[in-house]
Amino acid sequence: MQLRWRIAAVALAAGGLSLGLPAQAQFSAGYKFLESVRKKEGDKVTDMLAAPGSTLVNTRDVSTGDTALHIVVARRDLTWVRFLAAKGANVNARNSKGETPLQLASNVGFVEGVEALLALGAKVDEPNSTGETSLIAATHRKDAAMARVLLKAGANAKRNDNSGRSALDYATLDGRSNPVLAEIENAAKIAAGKPKTQTYGPKF
Repeated sequence: MQLRWRIAAVALAAGGLSLGLPAQAQFSAGYKFLESVRKKEGDKVTDMLAAPGSTLVNTRDVSTGDTALHIVVARRDLTWVRFLAAKGANVNARNSKGETPLQLASNVGFVEGVEALLALGAKVDEPNSTGETSLIAATHRKDAAMARVLLKAGANAKRNDNSGRSALDYATLDGRSNPVLAEIENAAKIAAGKPKTQTYGPKF
């Protein structure tokens, strides 16, 4: 009787292992892909993404949730940002902290990356898990150049984070010691001075 139970247990284990192989293989492929991205192995990455039906370009690191795009943004690699985007990378993907590649680029002061991501369709006001936007991050860092790019792209300086404060609030609290305040004020003046859209036809 015990022998039969042992045979059954072995069969079940074998069956479970065989069922788990596709998922394990997929995990392995994703891991290898992200490692190749980290090592800048362009030929290997290109070959992996060339496979029919491949979704590896948006695979996530199991521990951080980072995609390949997060990885290359963190190292401020503009060439790889454009390469991965051309291969279908999601520019608005979030990691486990809720950060998009744009937010990460803002956090590390990667202005060229922010400009590229915005041009590729990144959402300028996307918040992370704490409600912090890219503009709020730039304000905390007192990064006027970054704030200028984000404001030009339409970033909302009055959007609140989870604490109820906005980029404008944080800049105002810092006062003139924070150059972002002047950028926000200048952007507001430009917006206020924009001519109204001309309308044609009869008015009633």
